[in-house]
Amino acid sequence: MDDNINTTMVLKKVDSLERELARLKRDILHGLVFRKRSKKLKPSLFGSIRGGDITEEMIEESKHQLFRNLTDV
Repeated sequence: MDDNINTTMVLKKVDSLERELARLKRDILHGLVFRKRSKKLKPSLFGSIRGGDITEEMIEESKHQLFRNLTDV
């Protein structure tokens, strides 16, 4: 009788692992599909800059703000 209980517990654990693997596979495949779709989308900067064109000064200022000197670290 004790062997039946152990076998039942092992089978339940195997079933649980199979379901978890199926969920993980689904999540991975969903992520791959989402990444493929997102690569096709091209981001738009429309409305990101107030009025006028982007100037070289704006680009340089942004570079300096983003890539500050790391001497103070």
